[in-house]
Amino acid sequence: MQKTSGNHGSAIRFVTGVGLICNIALVALKFFAGFVGHSQALVADAVHSLSDTISDFAVIIGSYFWTKPADSDHHYGHGRIETVVTLFVGTLLLLAGVGVIRGAVLSLNENGEHRPGLVALTAALISIIVKEFMYRWTRKEGERVKSPALIANAWHHRSDAFSSAPALVAVMGAFLMPSWAFLDQIGAVIVSLFIMYAAYRILQPVLMELIDSSASPEVCAEIQTIAESVHGVLQIHGMRTRFVGARLHVDLHAVVDGLLTVRGGHDIAVTIRQKILKTGLDVDDVVVHIEPPEELH
Repeated sequence: MQKTSGNHGSAIRFVTGVGLICNIALVALKFFAGFVGHSQALVADAVHSLSDTISDFAVIIGSYFWTKPADSDHHYGHGRIETVVTLFVGTLLLLAGVGVIRGAVLSLNENGEHRPGLVALTAALISIIVKEFMYRWTRKEGERVKSPALIANAWHHRSDAFSSAPALVAVMGAFLMPSWAFLDQIGAVIVSLFIMYAAYRILQPVLMELIDSSASPEVCAEIQTIAESVHGVLQIHGMRTRFVGARLHVDLHAVVDGLLTVRGGHDIAVTIRQKILKTGLDVDDVVVHIEPPEELH
């Protein structure tokens, strides 16, 4: 049975809800400042910020489903829904990075008709400060509740802060010297590389989970050591692990005295399971197969 608590989902929804409100406010601010301040870079940045809003909605809605306990239709729980949401957010982040590069290349030969105003500079600066704060807070909470989707959303906040940097540099450059407009395109390309790297960091573990990649050798060794420490266990072998969402499922074989009663073997299996679940290794479920020594088969 999956053990994700209601508090886990509530924390995710609260943090993401705050981020959603900030995103909506910043999108409106950057659109307004971009048009009033005659900054194409800031208008483009506002369009990019809309991707954050979409990802926030995805995490909020998804968290109502992946935090549900196992049921008759989902015997292993709903953790994979979080995987799908994380995949969606990571893909959205990757597309945002590609979009920034495309926009920079297409605008290389464009020259603005108006000099950006102070309102555009102020809006870009506010966006960077707010989004960096949201990144740090969201990532901290994501690590606390062990939610990859929330951590993925945190990186989306940082990508928005990065994407506001070229707009800020472009407006400042226009104030100093109009010929410096090319800084906008150079900064956009640099920012897009950060964004795509963040997308890679999000997507790589998700894709590994979808192909049932196992836990690291270090984690597997620790689990085996814990199981072998249980009184009555002669050997642990045939251990398999896989992730369902952010949590680990373990399947192992425990060799015990072949003359034990069924009750005795069952008690050992229960003890193994309880000790592994209490390790703090993010293990959600353990299946223990009890078997006698090979010579008694």
